[in-house]
Amino acid sequence: MTRVVLATSNQGKVAEMQETLREFGFDIFPQSDFEIPDAIEDGLTFVENALKKARHACQLTEMPAIADDSGLEVDALFGAPGIYSSRYASTSQQNGGDAANNKKLLKELEGVENRSARFQCVIVYMIHPEDPTPIICQGSWEGEISTAEIGNNGFGYDPLFFIPELNCHSAELDPSKKKQVSHRAKALAELKYHLQNRK
Repeated sequence: MTRVVLATSNQGKVAEMQETLREFGFDIFPQSDFEIPDAIEDGLTFVENALKKARHACQLTEMPAIADDSGLEVDALFGAPGIYSSRYASTSQQNGGDAANNKKLLKELEGVENRSARFQCVIVYMIHPEDPTPIICQGSWEGEISTAEIGNNGFGYDPLFFIPELNCHSAELDPSKKKQVSHRAKALAELKYHLQNRK
């Protein structure tokens, strides 16, 4: 087993990724186990932020790291909330959390007909802080933003994200099903492919 730090403090992501990553032969330790601070996510893309988080975790733990940066892109909002998904409703004083983010998104889309959207996920695997060739994987999950929150599973925007091909919201999916079809599942599948074929 390879000891790897998972560079996130988001417990939803930890729970969603930990079991799958163990299947790759990784002994996963969330960065919270090391009491290290979150990286400053000041990149302009999902790729930049994932790289920053992985490098930060590598430097502070001296272990290989896996980091993801993910978010929701809404076409009618020109890709927003995008890289700011987790702090969409934040102010300089406080982070509003999932409920505030969802409330703001519904407000922004009042009266809007085109509600097409997608979840994006970028996952980075970095062996050490100076790794010149980190593995970078990406997955997308197409859907629509509904007009009300439905479902109790998942986290973030899951209660608002409707998947036409499954005729349900992400928050209505059983976790085992979500692990097969989500944006993060697709990025993880790509990571598995690269790890299996890396020389």
